Amino acid sequence: MGLLSDPVRRRALARLVLRLNAPLCVLSYVAGIAWFLALAFPPLTQRTYMSENAMGSTMVEEHFAGGDRARSLARDFAAHRRKSGALPVAWLERTMRSVGLEVYTQSFSRKLPFPDETHERYMVSGINVYGILRAPRAASTESLVLTVPCGPDSTNSQAVGLMLALAAHFRGQIYWAKDIIFLVTEHDLLGTEAWLEAYHDVNVTGMQSSPLQGRAGAIQAAVALELSSDVVTSLDVAVEGLNGQLPNLDLLNLFQTFCQKGGLLCTLQGKLQPQDWTSIDGPLQSVQTLLLMVLQQASGRPHGAHGLFLRYRVEALTLRGINSFRQYKYDLVAVGKALEGMFRKLNHLLERLHQSFFFYLLPALSRFVSIGLYMPAAGFLLLVLGLKISSASTLHEAGVGPEEAGGASGSSPPYPPTQGVGLASLVAPLLVSQAMGLALYVLPVLGQHVAAQHFPVAEAEAVVLTLLAIYAAGLALPHNTHRMVSTQAPDRGWMALKLVALIYLALQLACITLTNFSLGFLLAASMVPAAAVTKPSGPRPLYAALLVLTSPAASLLGSLFLWRELQEAPLSLAEGWQLFLAALAQGVLEHHTYGALLFPLLALGLYPCWLLFWNVLFWK
Repeated sequence: MGLLSDPVRRRALARLVLRLNAPLCVLSYVAGIAWFLALAFPPLTQRTYMSENAMGSTMVEEHFAGGDRARSLARDFAAHRRKSGALPVAWLERTMRSVGLEVYTQSFSRKLPFPDETHERYMVSGINVYGILRAPRAASTESLVLTVPCGPDSTNSQAVGLMLALAAHFRGQIYWAKDIIFLVTEHDLLGTEAWLEAYHDVNVTGMQSSPLQGRAGAIQAAVALELSSDVVTSLDVAVEGLNGQLPNLDLLNLFQTFCQKGGLLCTLQGKLQPQDWTSIDGPLQSVQTLLLMVLQQASGRPHGAHGLFLRYRVEALTLRGINSFRQYKYDLVAVGKALEGMFRKLNHLLERLHQSFFFYLLPALSRFVSIGLYMPAAGFLLLVLGLKISSASTLHEAGVGPEEAGGASGSSPPYPPTQGVGLASLVAPLLVSQAMGLALYVLPVLGQHVAAQHFPVAEAEAVVLTLLAIYAAGLALPHNTHRMVSTQAPDRGWMALKLVALIYLALQLACITLTNFSLGFLLAASMVPAAAVTKPSGPRPLYAALLVLTSPAASLLGSLFLWRELQEAPLSLAEGWQLFLAALAQGVLEHHTYGALLFPLLALGLYPCWLLFWNVLFWK
């Protein structure tokens, strides 16, 4: 405390930080990247363990043997679906009632902000069907959900058949203390969102739906099931939810435990668990799995129907059956037994899952990294901004430029005060930058019809092209704002603007990192170096190229190439550009449809901040 309270020592510390600013920044950035990569190695990653006492043992005996019935129901469902061309609602109602469930339907409709060319839909309407198995041993105060999303382009018939076979099996048991809801949704995530909003009596996305006629208790946990074949070689689990939310780690541990008990092969991000952690191959594979999870979590997309349950404080995950060329194959009985064991253990819960972690990273299915171990990686990157802010504020208060500071840093007297920079000179760049961000957020959707009328493009293409046009128009920002800056502003006005931009970026990245570490870390890793070195003197073309390559759009494009490379499906430049355009359209669509926050964060926050650094670079 004496170091900070003594003015002489504080000035000495400031001079030391100023003199060693560049080496400290480089060291801090390298330490952040190295810490992140080290998260995949055993000293920083821990073995998963069950924290909830009620689920700490797998001593339940699974009796499910309805594999033939599940396959028969799947064939009937697929035949009725092909015949009707939509979800066979009447057949589902009849089948669910035949196994003893309370059956209800819900109709919903949604007009998308612009046509979804990926799924070829604009005006969406459908019907959800759900059946409730009432608990014979308790009142309807708590419930569990087994859901199967059915889209127009998805083949999920085997999942429906297995769900109905499990419902018939569960109906004959007397030990259930929670209601079990068997839900079949139409149009994938749109149907799931409509049902969840109606169940919780809220409307957060503008969905139009009929009220639910039947309800169970408060939902404690949910499992979404996706199967495309009668035979599976492995079960892949998806945990990333809307805006990077994750389920309680105990739910994932429960899935892994019953897969091990039944001999099922389980994967994460499509990757098998490393078997040999003593050699370099195991940690390298875990680095790939870790990077895949970070990229998927940073996207903010719900990677399965479970991702929408997490918004309502319902712990959920998605299980996908994979049928590949692996040697070992499993039928629907093995998958059904794993699901039966999971639901029986969840049935024992006396309270919501809360004892394990909600913030974690997964380098492998059996290992995790807690929040206390991965946060220093982002902390080191943010420290670079803190050092630059300290240096810029010291120079700004002293009225000394960066070039002059090198010769004055060794002198002990304080810097002589000079004329300060008026805040009026910073108003124009700040207002114009935020106006560009607001235009990037509002105009693409509002102006899609105007663009489609005047240009030979569809509405979805008009949205993407408007996004790119407004984004590129920001490159002309320095020329426009410098006209509005007072000529009485001193030459070092860019220092004040860079100080404001650094503080703005540091606050944004810190807030994002606290809620979605993966997004915050990726943005910090890409934007911090350019933000630290940008100035209007020196090799300006090099700084300009660095700023463009680390802009939010370029970071998104690079993330797509890295994601496909880690999936062992590399992209060509043309394929990468097409995927980038599709990602832009999906990002805007998912924000307006489900409430994903990545698009507004980039448009209203990080893009205007990046424009401030662009303005600093071309300061006159």
